Amino acid sequence: MLNLPHRWRRAMLFALLAVVQSGVVHAEGVPPAKPLVIGFIYDKTGPLEAYMKQTHAGFMMGLDVATGGTLRVAGRPIVVVEKDSHGKPDIGKAQLESAYADDKADLAIVAASSGVTLSTLPIAEEYKRILIVEPAVADSITGAKWNRYVFRTARSSTQDAVSNAMVLDKPDTTIATLAQDNAFGRDGIRAFKQALKTAQVAHEEYLPPATSDFTAGAQRIIARLKNAPGRKVLFIIWAGGNPFKIADQNLARHGIEIATGGNILAAMAAYKAFPGMEGATHYYYELPKNAMNDELVKRHFAQFKTPPDFFTAGGMAAASAVVTALRATSGDSKGDTLVAAMRGMAFDTPKGRMIFRKEDHQALQSMYHFRIKVDPNVAWAIPELVRELTPEMLAIPIQNTSAPGRR
Repeated sequence: MLNLPHRWRRAMLFALLAVVQSGVVHAEGVPPAKPLVIGFIYDKTGPLEAYMKQTHAGFMMGLDVATGGTLRVAGRPIVVVEKDSHGKPDIGKAQLESAYADDKADLAIVAASSGVTLSTLPIAEEYKRILIVEPAVADSITGAKWNRYVFRTARSSTQDAVSNAMVLDKPDTTIATLAQDNAFGRDGIRAFKQALKTAQVAHEEYLPPATSDFTAGAQRIIARLKNAPGRKVLFIIWAGGNPFKIADQNLARHGIEIATGGNILAAMAAYKAFPGMEGATHYYYELPKNAMNDELVKRHFAQFKTPPDFFTAGGMAAASAVVTALRATSGDSKGDTLVAAMRGMAFDTPKGRMIFRKEDHQALQSMYHFRIKVDPNVAWAIPELVRELTPEMLAIPIQNTSAPGRR
């Protein structure tokens, strides 16, 4: 040690001890910023594992993009705490409560099935902390089961349904529907039927979510459609599995077309059997034209050697919403402060600008009318853009104006 007076040396030792005990000293003598803890509860395992891993990948990329690679917002370092809901509502609910109570999460993302997501909504209200929903689509999430702390960047069943209805709703068209017997399937078909103005729905077929043998369902559908005049369409809403096996039941022989919305790339390999099929999707990596989507595509190819998939863009949208909101509040993550900032908030996403509607916190967003093109050099069918369906064109109704906590 330098040859200093004893009292000076003792003062320096006390100062060094204080540094060790405090851990870190800010360059300006200000205590370090409190981390922003984000709970990320997702179906890391379970039947929708592939979907939610895409959401997770998009979210982590999105945080990096939105913060310019610093992983800090409003001076606060971001910490993501991941928890596996296993695709089970009771576990998802417990994991969100653990994130809020044990991990002191300032806010949370739930990337899970609609059933799991619905079980978590009351926990956000109990703890008065923000919960962002991506990618669950059941209308009741921003409808009957909604509360003021819930925001959804994912599209809703109604957004899916209205956009597909705009594609299929033509004169002299009779439609049968096929969906899973769960909140996702029933909400989707209900909204689809409500959106139709001209075409008629002759039959609704609901089957267990894990169905692999569609013989009985196909027989009922054929019986209702085979003698219908004009164009005959089977519209499918399905998550996971391969519902297009139903085409093996000689639907074409009865003049029945198949129509559906978008899906992950692996599932869209089955679409190659239906060149020219039209529908509406919420994302395919070649459809949106904006800087954030360009960045997502570039990063995803660099990291995974594949294009971003159906749910990846939604994960990035959720991250963008988080960072935009925290910047608006200067880092204040209290639930009610964020609610005030996020109602009506616009934020950039790979799909372009989204806006959280003030009344129900549903993100208003574009959808994409596509027509299937088959390229033998591409493993999946390519949804070519017919037209972008903007939020103004879709005119999505508010699902439940009397939902609790709307004030």
